[in-house]
Amino acid sequence: LPAFAVPDGSGAQAYLRRLAAEGLARRIGSAPDEAGAYQARLERELGVICGMGFEGYFLVVADFIRWAREREIPVGPGRGSGAGSLVAWVLGITDLDPIRHDLLFERFLNPERVSLPDFDIDFCMSRRDQVIEYVADRYGRDRVSQIITFGSLAAKAVVRDVGRVLGLPYGFVDGIAKLIPFELGITLEGALEKEPELKRRYGAEDEVRDLIDLAKQLEGLARNAGTHAGGVVVAPSPLTDFTALYCEAGSRNVVTQFDMKDVDAIGLVKFDFLGLRTLTIIDWAVRLINAKRLAAGEPPLDLARLPLDDAETFKLLKAGRTTAIFQLESRGITDLVRKLQPDRFDDIVALVALFRPGPLQSGMVDDFIARKHGRSAGTIDYLHPSLAEILKPTYGVILYQEQVMQIAQTLSGYTLGGADLLRRAMGKKKPEEMALQRSTFVDGAVARGVTAARAGYIFDLIEKFAGYGFNKSHSVAYALLAYQTAWLKARHPEAFMAAVLSCDMDHTDKVVSFIDECSGLGIEVQAPDVNASSYAFTVAGPGTIRYGLGAIKGVGEGAVEAIVGERERGGEFRGLVDLCRRVDLRLAGKRTLEAMLKAGCFDRFGHARAALAAVLPAAIQLGEQRTRAHAAGQDDLFGGLAGPAAADERATIEIPALPEWGERERLAGERETLGLFLTGHPIAEHEQELRQVAPARIADLGGPRPSGEPRFGGGKMVTVAGLVLEMRRRGSRMTLVLDDRSARIEVSLFDDVWQQHRAIIVRDAILVVEGQLRFDEFIEDWRINAKKLTAIDELREREARRLTIRLPAGAADGRLIGRLEDVLRTGRGGRCAVSLHYIGGEARGTLALDESWSVRPSRALVDQLAGLVGRDGLRFGYGPRGGSEGDAPL
Repeated sequence: LPAFAVPDGSGAQAYLRRLAAEGLARRIGSAPDEAGAYQARLERELGVICGMGFEGYFLVVADFIRWAREREIPVGPGRGSGAGSLVAWVLGITDLDPIRHDLLFERFLNPERVSLPDFDIDFCMSRRDQVIEYVADRYGRDRVSQIITFGSLAAKAVVRDVGRVLGLPYGFVDGIAKLIPFELGITLEGALEKEPELKRRYGAEDEVRDLIDLAKQLEGLARNAGTHAGGVVVAPSPLTDFTALYCEAGSRNVVTQFDMKDVDAIGLVKFDFLGLRTLTIIDWAVRLINAKRLAAGEPPLDLARLPLDDAETFKLLKAGRTTAIFQLESRGITDLVRKLQPDRFDDIVALVALFRPGPLQSGMVDDFIARKHGRSAGTIDYLHPSLAEILKPTYGVILYQEQVMQIAQTLSGYTLGGADLLRRAMGKKKPEEMALQRSTFVDGAVARGVTAARAGYIFDLIEKFAGYGFNKSHSVAYALLAYQTAWLKARHPEAFMAAVLSCDMDHTDKVVSFIDECSGLGIEVQAPDVNASSYAFTVAGPGTIRYGLGAIKGVGEGAVEAIVGERERGGEFRGLVDLCRRVDLRLAGKRTLEAMLKAGCFDRFGHARAALAAVLPAAIQLGEQRTRAHAAGQDDLFGGLAGPAAADERATIEIPALPEWGERERLAGERETLGLFLTGHPIAEHEQELRQVAPARIADLGGPRPSGEPRFGGGKMVTVAGLVLEMRRRGSRMTLVLDDRSARIEVSLFDDVWQQHRAIIVRDAILVVEGQLRFDEFIEDWRINAKKLTAIDELREREARRLTIRLPAGAADGRLIGRLEDVLRTGRGGRCAVSLHYIGGEARGTLALDESWSVRPSRALVDQLAGLVGRDGLRFGYGPRGGSEGDAPL
């Protein structure tokens, strides 16, 4: 253990006891009713910690967490079994009262099984490195290091690597790799046993057998070196006394040459400094909220004092609005949240523990939900009257590892340390050890008046569920973060979503999803504005968020600092020319200004984007002349400008009255700079008809479920429609990225499908895609294996059965009718019936034209009609009679 220098010179044990006593007084006050229980638990824990010689470990952890909190670096409430320690709570290492939440110290530190304590600590993602730097400075840089990791050649990876080196076709190797079951720790030998098709091809095809036999020889070998995500070693003397060190070529980052297990084996202590994005989001959201509160003279928000029974928070969760809620945001767990309908904090704790493969596949989840809502047959069985208090919070379901320990203690007289050994033994499933434990358990229960048959039944039951049991300490800690994020979203949605967007503004797919969620919450995300936006997303007012300048592609942090700094010094910019004059164009040059223009940052100046784009070069030239004049020192002694600089100041640029870019060009500029369509979407004008032929939205497809089953079933045929954003060719496969405003999804086309449809597959095309929904473990998301693709124009021309045209008020004067007649005449001869829908000041009605006016709705015809009545004035119906959509009032 590293030596901790006690400030007052006393011993480490005495110092720890003094800090713990002071911390307990701060946490529970001077004389609460339950002070005796807290004091007794504290003394018991301190006795174990000091008896095992771990007082220094607790002091080291408490020290760097104290340092972080003093500098307002967000620290998580706890993680893993450490949250079960009262000493950790009173020292400020964790923020969870273990007695209130019924957490066990022995799950963290077992006096009957000596092992090093291990606190996993979450820090704010953006400031974690500052804490590691403090530890390095505090204990010596030659004694502090991160830990190496070795990437190994696992089954799928080794097949792909060997196939690549042998020069085998990508499609062939990909097909073999995909036959290997997606299972943690699967080996090639195990895959051959579990997958009949792989076994068949291995026996029948020489090329497959040679590939796998060669891959077997390399399987499990180290492939590359990396750095552990959060592990940091702090040694009592220079690290080279204990381990060799490793430094990657071209890097200054030194790590231990022993990996995590070997570091532990030689006795060095590992501390986990983990970066958690959620803490960053919470911190940014609270800062936005408190800035507003400070301006209004209100006290700051303190999340540590949140009541855990807020009705609005649970209302939000019950509605399934879990996007961006920590631990509850995947589509699969959102389904579970809706079914469970949580109405208390313990339900959120249970959700974190339930959403795992074991419980989902065992039927535990269905039992839990049925019992919560009173749908189970009969009363809840608590196995034995003495266990009712232990199992009541989970409706009689053995869900947590701590419950296994408490059952053994209550029913059979185990110590909690012995109960932890029982729990571990059940996890290992060694027959001889389990036979011994069974005998001890049954004998102890019989001595307490339980029949041997009942005790044996309960032992078998907890042995079964011990494999599914989850660490409650970890579940409570992460449930608290889930609750805090849900509370922020329910009570301060603008600040929370602004923080969420800011934290992920480099990930376009997530920004698209979050903006869609803002819309669902009734929040408008306003376009970026040079006179209102900051680097990050900000709250513009009730129900509004302002886009961050830092989220614009091509706009760096330095450029934003220059622009915002000048705006704060000299006031708002009066126009594009004023901006170019005042901002140092060496920091915000042509590329930056062009990106901002396309993103809509200058819309407030009242000129069309097309007009501003036309004068931008001249405005930049004026700004550069002024910059050069300042650099040359051409300033008047009395503060004015002299010479050429003065002339530049007086110069103006006439903004021409150019027509605005068309919608497609405007939206293309937004996508180029923002990565998404902000003020509209090319698919919007087609949405009414697309919903008839492809009712499923991309956001509703699939969802990562641990059970491996998507919402609509793995491999089920689905039909979706969307805009082609990207096209990528890899080997024999083409990949498209499809966007329908709700979300994006990758679509795979194998060569035969690609060749069949390549004429219609172009960037920005709107396609209807039919194919199989599959989970791709490499991108860790759902994709569609396309079987058929159809362009919307082709589909409309072939399948539309009714066209309803809305006539604007005033159309009855005959001029529009005459032009409409001419256009419709050019399209006659098809199977799409036509109706005219009119709403005027004194009349309204729909007139169905006779069959002789039925048209073939080609793209050319639609464009001509849209030129007369606008694209919003056209509505298409599909199906045998054109469908109700086509007849609906416009």
